[in-house]
Amino acid sequence: MEQFSTRQNKISRLVQREMADILLQLNKSKYQGKLISVSIVRVTKDMSIARIYLSIFPSEYSAEILSEIKLNTKAIRGDLGHRIGKSVRIIPELEFYIDDSLDYIEHIDDLLGK
Repeated sequence: MEQFSTRQNKISRLVQREMADILLQLNKSKYQGKLISVSIVRVTKDMSIARIYLSIFPSEYSAEILSEIKLNTKAIRGDLGHRIGKSVRIIPELEFYIDDSLDYIEHIDDLLGK
């Protein structure tokens, strides 16, 4: 298991909190009726990359929403920079992924139910 420094954990929590707020604003304007939440943020040791795992419900829209978010990464990073610019030296590059752990749990429940 990889150990994360205190600084990495602080930056991860900060990015997670701000990304949740940014996505909430996007959700209100673009994705009404869909739930997008930031489940995990992992920041690299050099703080240059933030890997953001999103949980999207209903999950059948996840690929479509993820690709749209990836197209808007530059604008999202700019918004993040305005929010956390005073707290960090460099704004990390953003990488978005789908967190499919809920789907996995549901699949295991289905298998166990049979």
